[in-house]
Amino acid sequence: MISFLGKCVQNFIDAVKYTFKGNVTFKSVISQAAIIGFDSLGICLMIVIIASSVIALQVSKQFLLSGADDYIGGFLGIALIREIAPGFAALAMGARAGTAITAQIANMKVTSQVNAMKVLGVDPVGYYFAPRIIAASFSCLFVVILAEFLGVLGGMVVSYYSIDLHPNRYLNSVWLMFNTKDIYISLLKGFLFGGIIATVCATVGYETEGGAKNVGDSTTKSAILCTVYLLLADLLVGFLFYASNP
Repeated sequence: MISFLGKCVQNFIDAVKYTFKGNVTFKSVISQAAIIGFDSLGICLMIVIIASSVIALQVSKQFLLSGADDYIGGFLGIALIREIAPGFAALAMGARAGTAITAQIANMKVTSQVNAMKVLGVDPVGYYFAPRIIAASFSCLFVVILAEFLGVLGGMVVSYYSIDLHPNRYLNSVWLMFNTKDIYISLLKGFLFGGIIATVCATVGYETEGGAKNVGDSTTKSAILCTVYLLLADLLVGFLFYASNP
């Protein structure tokens, strides 16, 4: 794990250098953003909406029985903005787009396309990694914004039909209980998680050796490693911004 983390960091640094040299084209970034972000948008939003709806369904009646139904929207909004939207969206994007990144690069590696690029004098790490990291970072950020908005609306609909909570009371609770700090941190998480997905999955693909069987093994490995690193990053961000000072 430590050795692989070091490879990820080194590849990320090489990709940043490649970017600042002006070698990354806008067309390549947009192309990767369409593959990583747009193609993953449906599954990411669906998972977040379902998760928020389930939580609203579970807590609404309990809040109503305790007389705290005015806090349902605020509770769900905080949970969505802080954890559910960035976390679930990133995990879904990693499963959908991250494994595709691994398969693409691994296939190029085992078919000697990477070696051909080296012969031509092109940096394969920068060429493959930089557009994907940039595209994944911004794509995940925008997906998180949409997921938060639709998740709050999904919770509102479920609360209305389950306990007849008026939408005005729900939205007022959301408005009163969340703060801008939570929004900024959730956007930071989206940007960071997107970069982690692209870097980890591309590194797994780039380290692939062998044939078609190894490409499949690398795809499975990237899904596992991507999930682990996303959860560790989520824990680290939560500790940095929400842990109480001694």
